[in-house]
Amino acid sequence: MDEDGAGTGVVSRTDGADPACVVALPARLDVATSASVRAALHGALDVLDASGGDLVVDLAAVEVVDAAGLGVLVGARRRADGDGRVVVLRDTPVRVQRLLNATHLSRLFVLD
Repeated sequence: MDEDGAGTGVVSRTDGADPACVVALPARLDVATSASVRAALHGALDVLDASGGDLVVDLAAVEVVDAAGLGVLVGARRRADGDGRVVVLRDTPVRVQRLLNATHLSRLFVLD
């Protein structure tokens, strides 16, 4: 696995058994990390353009999310949708699930 994002904890990999590309996010998904997370998600979508499959965003480590972080997820979803791909949010912490539900963004993503 390769680490992207200058120490933010963003990791991208492609599962051999599953054509999905998995991006594990850092503890903070906020204005401070949004640029590196955006780059990692769009980089993963670039890989998927060549190989096919869906984007899986692993949120297991995420503790803090702000509006900028939500915007990054929505932007990745828009791009994926335009390419006929699905964005799956995996291991979403309860706090983040509540935020997605309160903002009605949960209906934009597949929650795994």
